Amino acid sequence: TSLANRSALDGLTKDMIMILLHGSTSMNTDTAEVLRKCEIGNLLGRPEELERYVKEKYIWVSRITGGAEANALGQVAQQHLCEFLSRELEPSYEVRPNGYISGITQNDGRTQIRFDIVVEKNTRAVAVEVSFQVTTNSTIERKAGQAASRYRTLKERGHQIAYVIDGAGNFQRRSAISNICANSDCTVAYTEEEFSVLLEFIKDVLG
Repeated sequence: TSLANRSALDGLTKDMIMILLHGSTSMNTDTAEVLRKCEIGNLLGRPEELERYVKEKYIWVSRITGGAEANALGQVAQQHLCEFLSRELEPSYEVRPNGYISGITQNDGRTQIRFDIVVEKNTRAVAVEVSFQVTTNSTIERKAGQAASRYRTLKERGHQIAYVIDGAGNFQRRSAISNICANSDCTVAYTEEEFSVLLEFIKDVLG
């Protein structure tokens, strides 16, 4: 039956809908783990949480971002993470997209270093670099090449750096990923669970 045509739901279709909505709440722990992403039914009747959930899933399923160029996709990922941190952190934390940290420079002090996101509190900061690539390109190689010097410079000033890395294109660059992990205070993937890990890291180091 074409999806464009209205038709009655058969038993199998109804069962599939129920699994997609409520699978994560299965009383069988193994089943619940396999279906942990099938959780949207828990948000029915809670419009604000449901809206936020849909927005967070947008980057994964949207045809727009799915067909976007690599740079555009990375920008969407960066913007979404920035919104998450701004929402979850208290007002005493300043979250700046494409931000700078005082005293963190390159080219013999002539140029300030810009980071994808800067979270600052009481003059201490965590720089966050984001790379989300569906296909391989030079972004992850560039970030890997900068990783050691940025890590060293930030440490000398009492700051921290974290990386959010995901996408099949990035994981094909094992050497680059290894270099980043070796020069990072916190490295996470682009998932809701990993965002929470990053959030707790920021709270822990900035107080």
